[in-house]
Amino acid sequence: MEPREGPPPGAAGLSLPARIVVALTVGAVTVGALFHLGMVFLHVAPSNTLSKEHATAVNDYIYPEFEQNWKLFAPDPLQQNIHVQARAEVVKPGGAQETTGWVDMTAMDIADIRHNPLPSHANQNQLRRAWSYYSDTHDAQDQPTAGSGSDLSRTYLQRILQDRFGPTLNGGTVIRIQARVATTPVPQPKWVAGTTGTTTSYRMLPWWNVSAAPSGQENAS
Repeated sequence: MEPREGPPPGAAGLSLPARIVVALTVGAVTVGALFHLGMVFLHVAPSNTLSKEHATAVNDYIYPEFEQNWKLFAPDPLQQNIHVQARAEVVKPGGAQETTGWVDMTAMDIADIRHNPLPSHANQNQLRRAWSYYSDTHDAQDQPTAGSGSDLSRTYLQRILQDRFGPTLNGGTVIRIQARVATTPVPQPKWVAGTTGTTTSYRMLPWWNVSAAPSGQENAS
């Protein structure tokens, strides 16, 4: 008695509806990948007619999650340790207000990355790129610079910090948050001319009101 043959291997063994679903899924993934690569290419490529015509659509897609930069390959790479820190203002049930101490959010990310063989993309890049995006679209007085990304960059940074604190803290409700950035030069070898110091400098940002959907309105104190 001859053994009964099983269904053909691979897609050929699937039913017609299953093959249609597989084909549509592969097609959708392929189109999505090509679209993403195309948008990234238009973003990083030299300015041309196509990138100028669709600049708004490209920027809306790229920023902030897929922003590209060339600092790693620059002749003079970034030589600073930059830590984003934040504190919160909390209102207790009785109406009393409390301001927390500064929390080093970057240090928390570093702690999650260290000794982790598969660190998350969020721990590695989310906060770092959010600050870079904010500093690229705001001057030293935290005023928006030329371009349309200033509101988005501020909202993006605020939402990251706001989500990390959560809606309640220390038995009260978080109503405002404030960020500051600590910048410390990386020590250079003694034989390097013009070796800089290692004193940490701070850039203080305004207080931001907490809301379910930050509106971009700042409340400085």
